[in-house]
Amino acid sequence: MRAVLQRVTASSVVIAGAVKAAIGSGLLVLLAVDETDAVADIEWLSGKIVRLRIFNDEQGLMNRSVRDVGGGILVVSQFTLLASTRKVNRPSFSRSARPEIAIPLYEQFLRRLAADFGQSVAAGEFGADMKVSLVNDGPVTIIMDSKNTE
Repeated sequence: MRAVLQRVTASSVVIAGAVKAAIGSGLLVLLAVDETDAVADIEWLSGKIVRLRIFNDEQGLMNRSVRDVGGGILVVSQFTLLASTRKVNRPSFSRSARPEIAIPLYEQFLRRLAADFGQSVAAGEFGADMKVSLVNDGPVTIIMDSKNTE
């Protein structure tokens, strides 16, 4: 799984003109499911997202997690994070899992993230045409890949 985490002061997802999900301060997580992903990828990524200390403490140091600051989490599926542009000008998405594999893993990820976080997680709709809005805080943007856990 590949994820782009953005520390935000606000974020929302609109589908067909209606707000599907929104959070205030917290994390926007753009998530792509790789064709080789499994439960271990879900567990690693979910745990890292909840524990990642990218929010400021009283001294202005990134020393607090989203849970520590009482923030929210909004997850948006985004298969384009796995695009390959190495040999061509038109991106290839061959690493992205097909919907019959990706949807169950995405839903399992949402459940695991909510359990690890200890509260509900806001989410977009897999495969929908979504309009994502955010106010990036910092800006702070982190890229994580469960295939690269160094």
